[in-house]
Amino acid sequence: QAQLVESGGGLVQTGGSLRLSCAASRRTVSNANMGWFRQAPGKEREFVAAIGRGGGTYYADSVKGRFTIARDVAKDTVSLEMNSLTPDDTAVYFCAATPRTAFYMPTSYLTDETSYSTWGQGTQVTVSS
Repeated sequence: QAQLVESGGGLVQTGGSLRLSCAASRRTVSNANMGWFRQAPGKEREFVAAIGRGGGTYYADSVKGRFTIARDVAKDTVSLEMNSLTPDDTAVYFCAATPRTAFYMPTSYLTDETSYSTWGQGTQVTVSS
């Protein structure tokens, strides 16, 4: 089974930036839709961003314009560039992959965490005020 390993989390001040990386295996990035989710203390896990097999990108309204998801198929990695961070972005961030699908899947599929079958261990992002 493919594995996902996140890195790049840490502590940053309000307005700062962080770049998260997700290292996959077994050509996961080329075969799957990839997503980032986050879970803040006391809250449910929520969708952040996704990149489909066809290359389309999708974002939660709360991060649109501030976060950018990208992939490197050759390196089997996915990244999440996060700018203009606020304390509301504080959470554990998870990288996730769906099973192999068609190239273009509905947005509802890509934003639903139940579509994702492989998860990383998570990386903590803390934004101080």
